Amino acid sequence: MHVFTAWIEQYVAHLGYVEIFFLMALESSLFPVPSELVMIPAGYLARRGELDPALAALSGGAGSLLGASVNYALGRYAGRAFLLRYGRWFLIDERKYHEAERLFLRNAVWATFVGRFIPVIRHLISLPPGVFGMPLAPFMLATAIGATLWCTVLVGVGYWFGESAAQAMRHYSNEIGIAALLLCAVFVLRFLLKGRKTTAGR
Repeated sequence: MHVFTAWIEQYVAHLGYVEIFFLMALESSLFPVPSELVMIPAGYLARRGELDPALAALSGGAGSLLGASVNYALGRYAGRAFLLRYGRWFLIDERKYHEAERLFLRNAVWATFVGRFIPVIRHLISLPPGVFGMPLAPFMLATAIGATLWCTVLVGVGYWFGESAAQAMRHYSNEIGIAALLLCAVFVLRFLLKGRKTTAGR
């Protein structure tokens, strides 16, 4: 992990639109690339006149959409078949799978959009839409808007606060990750409890 992080930091040192696109594509897939480590320095470079802030945010959003689409396809063509075939080994039979599918699809667009703003969850939020068969068009629209807004926020942070913001993000990255995992646990618990209430009400 240390080698991987060092590689990212070295890559960020020569940041351009192509590098932003590539790193944010990785960030939205299953690779642990922190978007803060990419987009905040991009904002700082924009302040120095080396990048255009709008193009930097759009490059990040486009890269995020590509990486998220890969995860969506993975969920759609591998995860769905895997759960339907082997889910019983994880206490997920076909009935429970379809119940979870119905629950997710009720709030799929909102969950996909909000998930783009939450650390850790951003790497995984594109899998459930694929697994549960969320239509591609609303998935891509929610992802593109959410990811581009998030990149815009980070570019703004880097533009106004510069290198100090990047250092703060790196310093508190563990705390941010723990908070994100707690939020994820609360979301999953609420999701399961809602599913039980729906089943009991039938």
